[in-house]
Amino acid sequence: MGEVRKLQKKLRQIENLEIKISLTPEEKYKISRKAELRSRLAELQLQLSGLQQTLGIVGDGNKEKMKRQVENAPETLSSQMPPASKILKGEAESKAEGTPAPAARQSTAEGNEGETAGPQDATESAKVSLQSREESGCSPEELLQQEEAEFSSLKASWEKARFRLRLLEGHNDIVTSVVAVDNLVVSGSRDTTVKVWHVPTATEQKNLGGHTGGVTCLSAPPPEYCRRLARSLSLSDKERFILSGSADCNVKIWALSIGQCVRSIYTFNAVTALSFAPEGDGYIITGSDGGKVQAWSWHTFQNCQSVKAHEEAVTSIQSQGPLVFSGSAEGGVSVWENRRFEREPFKLLHHWSSQVTGLSGRSGGRLTLSPRGDKVVLAYGRASIKILHWRTGVISRLTNHSSITGVTDCVHQTGGILIGSCYNLANGESSLNLFSLPQFRYLASLTWPDAPRILCFAAWTTGSGDHRWVTGGRDLIVWEQLPSSGKNRGDVTVKRDRLMDTTVLESEGDTEEDEDADDCKDNGDGGAEGAEEDGSPGSPGSWLRCVLQ
Repeated sequence: MGEVRKLQKKLRQIENLEIKISLTPEEKYKISRKAELRSRLAELQLQLSGLQQTLGIVGDGNKEKMKRQVENAPETLSSQMPPASKILKGEAESKAEGTPAPAARQSTAEGNEGETAGPQDATESAKVSLQSREESGCSPEELLQQEEAEFSSLKASWEKARFRLRLLEGHNDIVTSVVAVDNLVVSGSRDTTVKVWHVPTATEQKNLGGHTGGVTCLSAPPPEYCRRLARSLSLSDKERFILSGSADCNVKIWALSIGQCVRSIYTFNAVTALSFAPEGDGYIITGSDGGKVQAWSWHTFQNCQSVKAHEEAVTSIQSQGPLVFSGSAEGGVSVWENRRFEREPFKLLHHWSSQVTGLSGRSGGRLTLSPRGDKVVLAYGRASIKILHWRTGVISRLTNHSSITGVTDCVHQTGGILIGSCYNLANGESSLNLFSLPQFRYLASLTWPDAPRILCFAAWTTGSGDHRWVTGGRDLIVWEQLPSSGKNRGDVTVKRDRLMDTTVLESEGDTEEDEDADDCKDNGDGGAEGAEEDGSPGSPGSWLRCVLQ
């Protein structure tokens, strides 16, 4: 297993090197060995068999302790985010009664849902059935049968799903962030630009230039907050704005209809994560390469809070009602409550270190998170996805790849499903894996020929209820769901990996963490590729540095 881990680490290094702008002769040589290393890794994979490879667990033959986690009560799947008061009330009641608070759906840029045959219908019917079961008084056996029937229906609908793919060409470097606004897709790239795309025609509508460093993150304020700013600028009430963060230490606010920057905030640090907190007057939340989390008033655009919240770069920030979640390169997660104060508005509720999340050992890594109710889904470049119960610190693991050579770069929750990107270091294959919510059960995998590595993701639904997705990385691609009964077969292959049919497993003891620890030991082999330390351009944790350069 030691050689497998070494090869995995070297391939991660090569993947990071390939997104660098300039390369040294030594780095070019390392990249030239990619095919050779992949071939050797494939040979070793063929030699591995049994439970270790099936579960994607690395061990030394010791029996791993795992326990299937059973959800005692299903979570509600409300169609909208409850008000802040309801979330806080739910938390208070959960503390008093000793039971989890009701889960709240993550706010997304989804449109109105209509009537159409396909996965969206199956998801909506599952929501209605879930609510009716809670009031039916059925026996536990009957409830399990109903749940299984609904899952089978949802799985069957996704197995018939069809998507048309359209490439959006215009960026000349990797796409680091994407958001969806109405019929528009907005993308940020390391080429320093923000581009606006018209989805129905798949054409570039505007090129927003102004940053002097790579764009690392984007966020879209809700319409009501856009109206406030538009009125103060004497613009139309229908104006929509986009926030962009960059390595040049600036956050820029762009008016999409006129294609101009209307405000610029200098943060004194490279901006590595960004989100909008829609509570009270509204706040822009930024994360820096030094671990700072800062809040900026949407009313005055002045800084109202600055906290050194993490040891390393903040790589992901997401809001959910009155809560804000921040994740960092060292694997830690913080949960903040918006108290709507003029100064110091955010109170730290919980901080879960990398020792708790189980994501330690990869300095300078990239953690992305997606909150939903009392759980936060975490991706950290591994074969599995972690699920953090942020109130208690309990961690669960969800298999996202049937091989130990798989990595997960981003996760997203939309329309009753969890979507996880999946990239195989051994053969370069890329896919999206779909899981049902709230049970986290595997539905299907979507892929297509020569699919690139997916680094960022956004989703919404059309007025008719069809899914629209956009993925970014080396390529920027729009996914358009097609009618399942049409003649068009689509561009995407839907497949199922039987090795992925597993429930959420509660972690007990080291598994993947040992792999990272061994990676550090492997650096002592004396070879040129083993001599690099974490944080150097070729190390596993250098993705962020490659983006910021």
